[in-house]
Amino acid sequence: MSRKVFDLITSAGGVAVVVALLVAGALLTWGHGYVTSNVHDQLAQQQIYFPPKAAFDHPKAGTEITPAMIPSVSQYAGQQLLTGPQAKVYANDFIAVHLSEMPYGGVYSKISAASLADPGNTKLAALKQTSFQGTTLRGLLLEAYAFSTIGTVMLWGAIASFVLAAIMAVLVGLGVWHARRTPEGEALLARQPAQLPHDRHPEASWLG
Repeated sequence: MSRKVFDLITSAGGVAVVVALLVAGALLTWGHGYVTSNVHDQLAQQQIYFPPKAAFDHPKAGTEITPAMIPSVSQYAGQQLLTGPQAKVYANDFIAVHLSEMPYGGVYSKISAASLADPGNTKLAALKQTSFQGTTLRGLLLEAYAFSTIGTVMLWGAIASFVLAAIMAVLVGLGVWHARRTPEGEALLARQPAQLPHDRHPEASWLG
């Protein structure tokens, strides 16, 4: 096989790779946009807001705002919950804290079992309902965060695909350029004739 033909074949393969990377990048970009917009719209419909900034001025254990919430929850003070990262903070650093302060650690299965064992206890019944609502909301928010993370991974995947496509396109261009400069008859693995040292001549080799 000639070097020129080899360059053209590899360049054609490179074009196919570029097209595949561009398609992958486009699909990942669409996926990122779809996931991000849906997470935003679904969260917006819930109309959940973080406590106002003034609520974080005097944090106290056992109240709505505890000292543990200051590093994470306070950064979104007064904002509407619309993004995956916000959902994670609200679920793990706000709802989960209040659930942990409830009897039985706020674990729904434990509260439910206690309520079934004492069906006449109205406090346990109310506690069961609160735990169920809090646990359900926390799970839904963490699901929104998971989908948001998937969307972020798609975005980085799209960027990587486009960067690799650009690099491959440059290599394809170099391959075509090299093919045009290569003579038709040049073999792919042509051997070069051995070179004798410059200070010796064939006719003098018998002299030693």
